[in-house]
Amino acid sequence: MTNPLADKIKALIKANGPISVTDYFSLCLADPQHGYYRTREPFGRAGDFTTAPEISQLFGEMIGIFLVHAWQQHGCPEPAIIAEIGPGRGTMMSDMLRVIRRLAPDLYQSGSVHLVETSERLQKVQAEALADHKDKVHWHASFETLPAGFLLLAANELFDAIPIRQFVRTTQGFRERMVGLDAGGELTFAAGVAGIDPSFLPSPAQSVSEGTIFEIAPARDAVMAALCERLRAGGGTAIIIDYGHLATGYGDTLQAVREHRYDPPLANPGRADLTSHVDFEQLAHRAKMEGVQVNGLAHQGDFLVGLGLLERAAALGSGKDTLMQEGIRSAVERLAGSGSGKMGELFKVLAVSSPEVRLAPFQKKAQ
Repeated sequence: MTNPLADKIKALIKANGPISVTDYFSLCLADPQHGYYRTREPFGRAGDFTTAPEISQLFGEMIGIFLVHAWQQHGCPEPAIIAEIGPGRGTMMSDMLRVIRRLAPDLYQSGSVHLVETSERLQKVQAEALADHKDKVHWHASFETLPAGFLLLAANELFDAIPIRQFVRTTQGFRERMVGLDAGGELTFAAGVAGIDPSFLPSPAQSVSEGTIFEIAPARDAVMAALCERLRAGGGTAIIIDYGHLATGYGDTLQAVREHRYDPPLANPGRADLTSHVDFEQLAHRAKMEGVQVNGLAHQGDFLVGLGLLERAAALGSGKDTLMQEGIRSAVERLAGSGSGKMGELFKVLAVSSPEVRLAPFQKKAQ
């Protein structure tokens, strides 16, 4: 079966030489004709992966509870902008708004809802999911066009889809990892000529073996900086949820997912979702550099349980039949549990605010 994007990338490499992992990542997801997000329906059972909001309404409800709490801690400013970047099918925002309307009617009434979404196809899906709130919902192709003012922002699985750069340890030190062609004309990884500033490395290059990969993500850093600048200007809180690590380290986390299974990253460009783990230590560092408060950094499971996930699940299952209760239990385990196929430890949560506020369930004092 031919793959038009693979053919396009190969032609590009033949004409101009190997391309960076960043460029390969960008082409796979966003090529105007054949990019994954332009051509596929990634979400749900029929797609390639399932996000937390699609597993259970409990996830979006907990995020809604957190944003209501943040709004109250900020002093209940009105009007508020309730926003989500990369809202998928609109499921999480729908669950969030249901809770916000119930717990904080003033916030719901005075607030407006803003979705940052570049796909027109997904905008239509989101409009259907949010039909109950249609007079309040506005779409934006870019984060920059959100209206000014107090902001409550959620971003679930946003940063993992922003391209990274990779460097590989060679006998000459770390060199940028490129995508080239092997003797048979197939895509392969190769080391390029560009090096990396040693100050970026978590430990000296000499201390790691050849073939070791180090990843940096200037584009993620830039998005985080823009988000923080916005919070500083108008006040508010942002919650960022993604899979990744709490501490910067070495390792190759570039991965492709196709039909709910891992796929070699170079095997099916444009037909598989390409992602990598998010370095939450770097995102938190960027927030501090931008003068924004880091409320806390936690595992998703600890965060959800700390917000009352188990109590909400019990209330949701109360009086329901055994099958329904079992489904709720299973969803809780998948969202908050640890181990294979569960999100509780693999996914992390970062909350940042301006001005400083103390937010549950983060126990430690504001930084």
